[in-house]
Amino acid sequence: MSAYHVIIADDHPLFRDALKQTLGSSLDGVGITEVDSVEKLLDTLSASPGADLVLLDLKMPGEKGAASLSGLTGLMYLRSQHPQIPVVIVSATDNPSMIRRCANLGASGFISKSLPVDRIRQAVKTILDGGVWFTDEMQDEGTPDELGEMAARLATLTPQQVRVLSMLGKGLLNKQIAYELSVSEATVKAHVSAILQKLGVDSRTQAVIAVNRIAAVDEADGTEGA
Repeated sequence: MSAYHVIIADDHPLFRDALKQTLGSSLDGVGITEVDSVEKLLDTLSASPGADLVLLDLKMPGEKGAASLSGLTGLMYLRSQHPQIPVVIVSATDNPSMIRRCANLGASGFISKSLPVDRIRQAVKTILDGGVWFTDEMQDEGTPDELGEMAARLATLTPQQVRVLSMLGKGLLNKQIAYELSVSEATVKAHVSAILQKLGVDSRTQAVIAVNRIAAVDEADGTEGA
């Protein structure tokens, strides 16, 4: 197999090391970059836009302004910013409802930290070959839920719309967002209107509530410490 560049984003050094050894022993010439925060992941992706895969810990913390990009919000942002790079969620919990939302937001797979080493290798190889990887139990659709539907709608936002929505969540006014993004206030208003339409809500407050529910759902589903 040809060389790949894989980014392991996890704040637990022991797990990063174990995963690095697992991949290094099964992928010839693989290059592995380890990061332990959202900021470092974003910096690494900016410097390495040709990365082949990101293995993302669902509960990896962020610092200051990027704290809001942890969990499912982080996945949404990564998929909008780097749609060409597969992102696989790595978590200590495999709650079916959470996994469906990860899939709706564009994850290429979901790897439980409790999986045997050979299964983790199989999952990574499948995704690097262009496929997706979810175990049979993870693919159980179960009962459709409102948050899953909202996650799918959030996945349709453009990178700029994701940034605008994130700033709305921080309480910024249109003129402040315009300044931060170096665009006109009219452009921001257009983005806000598009966001409301895509999310099927009537106000920016409802849009913020929706994204906050998605961001906090990992705790609500009992995935604390994932």
